[in-house]
Amino acid sequence: MGSRDDSDEAYVVGLCSQVLGETALTQHKFDWLQGDPGAGGRRARLPVDAYWPGHRLVVEYRELQHDQPVPHFDKPDRLTVSGVHRGEQRALYDARRDTEIPAHGLRLIVVRPADLDSDGRGRLRRNREADVVALKALLALRSDEERVVDTFRTWLLAEGWTPVDPTDRWTDLEAVRGEERLICEAKGRTGEKGIDADVAYGQLLRRMTYQEPRTRYTLVVPSSSVGAVMRVPAHVRELLRIDLYEVTDDDLVRQL
Repeated sequence: MGSRDDSDEAYVVGLCSQVLGETALTQHKFDWLQGDPGAGGRRARLPVDAYWPGHRLVVEYRELQHDQPVPHFDKPDRLTVSGVHRGEQRALYDARRDTEIPAHGLRLIVVRPADLDSDGRGRLRRNREADVVALKALLALRSDEERVVDTFRTWLLAEGWTPVDPTDRWTDLEAVRGEERLICEAKGRTGEKGIDADVAYGQLLRRMTYQEPRTRYTLVVPSSSVGAVMRVPAHVRELLRIDLYEVTDDDLVRQL
């Protein structure tokens, strides 16, 4: 068996680092991503294949054993701390990564052999030129909400704000500047602008746990949703300390 440095996973991570212009932290572990408790109650931290802090991006390379039974990897006659064999535990932990990583404000991209130049057994042919093109497309995929969040985060940094880990795990973005704090909810383009605007206001209301007047609650929307979020009167928004920001189609930010 080859070393990890020679593996398809290392090859994919290296190409991703090339595309992103940032070196990955490989086999990185987050305190909040943990496995099931063992006999002594200890929970080991689960590694991710690669993490790029500057892009707030995690990439998982999932070979065939992640999607179909492979006895060599699954060890069906041997139970893990989760009370199931390794194949079932792998599926449980993959699902945990799929849920927890986005919940903590990070973008998750899952790459599979079929996404690249591979043979029928899931082995990569290592066609660098074709694989780079495929990875560029995968890494560029993002929702409009992600575009809005990324643009607003960049604007906040330019304005002297520092993004911090959100107090509420479902908050899209939280930032501080001196004694000021912003709790942000973002929405992307949608066909249900009015409904999504009402939902966003409700989400902000649930997160109003700070009573300090220097904490503001921010709703960030694309230009197409400005009319919907403006339906709440300005004096009500001011009483609730809610600010509105628009992210234009060409990625400019302005306060409404």
